[in-house]
Amino acid sequence: MRLKKSLWMPAVIGLLAVASGGWLVQQSSEGNVYLKSRVFQDVMRVISDRYVDEIDPADLYDMAVEGMIEQLGDPHTAILRPEDYSQLRLTTTGNYGGLGIRIDQKDNWITVVQTLPNTPADRAGLQPGDRLIEVDGESMKGWTSEKAVSVLRGPKGAPVDLKISRVGVPEPIPVRIVRDDIHVDYVVAFVLEPGIGYIQQLQFSAQSANDIRGEIEDLRGQGMRALVLDLRNNPGGLLEEGVEVADIFLEDGSDVVETRSRIADQNDTYFGDRRPVESGMPVIVLVNRWSASASEIVAGALQDHDRALVLGDTTFGKGSVQTLYPLPGGNYLKITTAKWYTPSGRSIQRERDWSNGGAVVAHRGGAIEGAGASLEPPVFYTDAGREVVGGGGIIPDLVIQGEPLTDAELEFRKSLGDQLAAYSDAVFRFAAVYANKHPNLSPDFEVTQEMLDQLYDWIVGLDIEVERELYDSAKRVVVRELGIQLATVAFDDKVTLRRQLVLDRQLEVATELLRGGPSPKQLFALAETRKGEYQD
Repeated sequence: MRLKKSLWMPAVIGLLAVASGGWLVQQSSEGNVYLKSRVFQDVMRVISDRYVDEIDPADLYDMAVEGMIEQLGDPHTAILRPEDYSQLRLTTTGNYGGLGIRIDQKDNWITVVQTLPNTPADRAGLQPGDRLIEVDGESMKGWTSEKAVSVLRGPKGAPVDLKISRVGVPEPIPVRIVRDDIHVDYVVAFVLEPGIGYIQQLQFSAQSANDIRGEIEDLRGQGMRALVLDLRNNPGGLLEEGVEVADIFLEDGSDVVETRSRIADQNDTYFGDRRPVESGMPVIVLVNRWSASASEIVAGALQDHDRALVLGDTTFGKGSVQTLYPLPGGNYLKITTAKWYTPSGRSIQRERDWSNGGAVVAHRGGAIEGAGASLEPPVFYTDAGREVVGGGGIIPDLVIQGEPLTDAELEFRKSLGDQLAAYSDAVFRFAAVYANKHPNLSPDFEVTQEMLDQLYDWIVGLDIEVERELYDSAKRVVVRELGIQLATVAFDDKVTLRRQLVLDRQLEVATELLRGGPSPKQLFALAETRKGEYQD
């Protein structure tokens, strides 16, 4: 991949200079910047000296900086505190120091959802369903998952003392766990059916491209002739890894994405520079409204070069580039510096009104919005001359909605009302207890009627009001939910993901198309002929 720079590498710049207790600000040609800086200093001084409540001057500076950033109206520009930067490093590297558990808040307690194999939590004997009731002598009742994560993570070798509550054990269990390095895998892959492989990419971290290359080689060894690349709910990550993943499928030298900015050194075009893994293999990319950032780079590049059929919902439209600049005290400024454009020239950025909860702003054609601007989104063309629509986000070649609930299933959900969260927690805890009682459960287990009857009795026993007739009428979704929870607590991510993909209409359509489209060209032709049949 030919890159001029790394957009995530911190660049050292001088943002503000402090001298003689004041800010040195270069006077602009208009002559008013110096005056405004004096006003700012005077306001800071008067508030610090005269405000009714004493305020630490350091806090005033923090407020001023955060207020300045807030006025930009850009949720992607922010000050990253050291703890925020640590979280960013996790999402871009997949590595952190911790226990190796996945947790969630259930019934007002932090609960173990899954223990990762060969981690401190696994070796200490923690089980799915265990409630974390105390950490280092402090009660965890009412804690959010975010607070628990911030406390449970820490440097390798540092111990943490827990007390856990386990179903069937009358007294809390004390356990000391020593933190270790934990790696999160963001790629899951398996053979869907003979000849068709499936890869889910959850986030673009530092090893994403290498991981996907390895999975493709492994799937090819199992007879894969076509591939589903699932980027749904993928929020993005590293730009370079998005480019590298697209490069896996594109011809050497293909342009992948362009960045445009008012800053000269932020204007770049990124090209692939490796031979594709398999240029003749038909590929379908699945996206939805939560596919963002690097996910959209991959989907847009493969669509514009006619390398993959894109299927699903219009993506989020996060087409802006953020650059990190180091600040004193271990802080960073994450600031938007450019926007991304696909090879055909489409802007990925989908304009939103962040003062209105992030609502999408209707696209207006033309460079400047105005009373006479067109409401029609611009049209662009792929290498093969296919029309693709701009206006923000990536609009799929086939827009396919998820599997709808039946009337009976909707009525069941509606009947739960404000008990829905308690119902979901009950299903999880039943699954955890069931899995512990059935250690020989097979990964291809079947959710039987006996299990459904036991689950119903469990739910009613927790004083959750569920009509048996409605429960039975929603059997399809109850079976799916119980299957997912059992797979989560008893098996690995592959088994869990297979259960999650049950009743997945988008995947069903993709699989059907790949069965009938043995080459990329034939796949596009087949999708075009069946668009009326599939299109929502």
